Amino acid sequence: MYNKQDLLHDLHKLRISNFGTLLVHSSMKSIGAVDGGAETVLDALSEYMKDGLLVLPTHTWSYINAENPNFYVDESPSCVGILTELFRKRPGVVRSLHPTHSVAALGEDASDFIAGNEQFDTPCARGSSWGKLLDRKATILLIGVDLRRNTYIHGVEEWLDIPNRLTDDHEQLYTVLRDGTKITVPSRRHIGHTSEKYERVDQLFQETGAMYLGKFGDATVRVCNTEKMTEVLLSVLKKNPHIFS
Repeated sequence: MYNKQDLLHDLHKLRISNFGTLLVHSSMKSIGAVDGGAETVLDALSEYMKDGLLVLPTHTWSYINAENPNFYVDESPSCVGILTELFRKRPGVVRSLHPTHSVAALGEDASDFIAGNEQFDTPCARGSSWGKLLDRKATILLIGVDLRRNTYIHGVEEWLDIPNRLTDDHEQLYTVLRDGTKITVPSRRHIGHTSEKYERVDQLFQETGAMYLGKFGDATVRVCNTEKMTEVLLSVLKKNPHIFS
């Protein structure tokens, strides 16, 4: 059984900058038995990144839609894993206001990082938190999940305006704040299930140094460099926009 110190040791071995920005996609089950469970995992991540910015996705795309349009920032649960759901409720954590692709962040400038996501009509706009990951030269850590769960790649596809990645029409969605304020957010959605094909660049990412493998508990992890990953994706997608089709 792993404890917090074991997990901190693994993070140090992964050579992740603890002064930078780290976004984590995760499968709690993949880590194995942990003393204290998911809360201990979050304790380890938070302690390791105490001098930086820790970000987890808190998406709601699986159930916020035209038929169920109200995203309650304080209440709507994340649909992408137990770690993300527990993290958003922690003291000091702030959540962005995008109705389908919110993120939660912990750190000194967390509020600046999440600001303004509700102003965009796509899930991963260049000016949103997903684009800010590139501006910050962030690291993306995939714990027990592969590139199919790397939302950032959706962002690069958006920024390049790859055909047939977003709906033409908008859904009328709403972000509801704690005080009841309701923000109208017309939203286009991802289409085409392209993320199921993102593994096609797994080997290329490793060969180019955009990503390397490691361990966190029992989990195989992928450590992704947003700058290098973006360079590779820009090259690949300009040559073949349909590689993930």
